[in-house]
Amino acid sequence: MKNTIVIAILLISSWSIAQEKIISKSAVITFEASVPSFEEVKATNKNVTLVLNSKTGEIASLALIKGFRFKVALMEEHFNENYIESDKYPKALFKGKIEGFDVNSLTASPKEFIINGKLELHGKTFVIKAVAKISQTNSGINLKSNFSVNASDFDIAIPAVVKNKVANKINIQVDAVLK
Repeated sequence: MKNTIVIAILLISSWSIAQEKIISKSAVITFEASVPSFEEVKATNKNVTLVLNSKTGEIASLALIKGFRFKVALMEEHFNENYIESDKYPKALFKGKIEGFDVNSLTASPKEFIINGKLELHGKTFVIKAVAKISQTNSGINLKSNFSVNASDFDIAIPAVVKNKVANKINIQVDAVLK
């Protein structure tokens, strides 16, 4: 597992040494696929690696799938074994670019930027376009984003027995402080 993390970080950070990289190893990703009137389908991973090239606006993120925690252990087990198949597809990887990013223009007030990139999950790659609110504070660069994907875009099948209890549309929140 540690070897996978090291290799992934090396791949993510393969940009030129002369370029400035800002990193978070504790970014948080929360996803929710809840349906009203049924049990909450929500999980959080607090150990996501996110790398930002402050000169080019290139951004990459790696989340280990088994790092997502649910309130209900059985739900977590089903997620890893039946839906996302985390032994076969152990990570989610995002690579993209923040359009018009200029680190020198950041202030304590969040500015909206568009992030374009590709999310690789469950052996499939899907183009993502998301709005991010980015600000500069004493603790680093804060990045927050919300976007949605469909489970079907990544060939994640929701069994008929729970189709009414789990949404195909998955809302994703990203929250990171890069230093």
